[in-house]
Amino acid sequence: MTARDRRLEAPHRRGGARPRVVERVGVAAYRATSEALRILPVGLARGAMGTLTRGSYLVTPSRRRWANANFGHVLGLPPDHPRVRRLALRAFDEYGRYLVDLMRLPSLPPDEVERLAGDLTEHEAELRRILAEAPGGGLILAVGHLGSNEAIAAHIASRGLPISVVADDSSFPELFELLRAQRATWGVTLIPWRNLREIYGVLRRREMLGLLVDWGYRDDGIPVRLCDAWTTLPAGPATLAAKTGSRILPIGIHRDAEGRYQVAFAEPIDVASSKPAELQRATQALADAIGAAIRVAPEQWYNFKPIWPETEAEAADLERRAGAMQAGLPDPGPSATRAEVPAGALDTGDRAGATAAAGATTDAAATAATGVAEPVEAAEAAP
Repeated sequence: MTARDRRLEAPHRRGGARPRVVERVGVAAYRATSEALRILPVGLARGAMGTLTRGSYLVTPSRRRWANANFGHVLGLPPDHPRVRRLALRAFDEYGRYLVDLMRLPSLPPDEVERLAGDLTEHEAELRRILAEAPGGGLILAVGHLGSNEAIAAHIASRGLPISVVADDSSFPELFELLRAQRATWGVTLIPWRNLREIYGVLRRREMLGLLVDWGYRDDGIPVRLCDAWTTLPAGPATLAAKTGSRILPIGIHRDAEGRYQVAFAEPIDVASSKPAELQRATQALADAIGAAIRVAPEQWYNFKPIWPETEAEAADLERRAGAMQAGLPDPGPSATRAEVPAGALDTGDRAGATAAAGATTDAAATAATGVAEPVEAAEAAP
């Protein structure tokens, strides 16, 4: 695989292509699970799914290790601390509740979708204002694995606001087509992650593009501090914003006590240029917003992939790279002892489409405990 292919590869594709039979079984399982959850009473469905998701934490060592490491960073405690384990288990329980909402969403009437998405009336005018103030492009809605991105996207589209999201169509194309058809009925356009022309086109038409930014740690992203620890976020949001005159709007989505998903906007981020210092500044501002949203309700953060590097040496290397970018130098990339591809194989501009569609996007249809875990994670898209 060439350096360019590696940089353009979606992060969840690093393990290689799945056999066709795996895709078909996964899609069938997704359909069957969605139908079962539609028929079952909501309370019973949530209880059953919560049992499955909690079970996946207990019986899957890799997910348990990654979740404990992530929530350890959020709480500032060691991964094996009892508080960390309790929070991780609660997050898996909340994830089950989210999955029920997600899989029932296509069968809900519009008034039920509106109820689930909360009251966006007070936010609609603000959203239109922020979009109108973009220097010349559209609005990049940057979200994390928090709340129901799908319900909010459907509700936004119902208000007559054009919105597109990006997803991987290469891992499980049949599932991608299923999700694309479902979202089209909501007025939401799903874009294949390699269709860079359409990704740029959405923003140049001054529309909204949803990007999920906390996909997982990749050492070729832009170094930032998230929850007081060094990691990376994709270069895509900041670079796309700079190249198209778009704004970045970080969004936090949380479920309230009545089971509705409420939206909170962070301060919009403008990106004046594609210079390294400006890209690092904008991406750090995005990391600050995502971290703040996570800490509002950490039990609702359903990200069970590695988000931070595992070693202090990696963290120190990220700090070195951030310092270089802040000084106006191009990102030197991972140190020679760690680099998997030659530093500079792609400049930051070339990474815009790659990280917009790979590290920065997915459709939060992931399941951790059901038989549809693999294909749904591969087809994730945001918001």
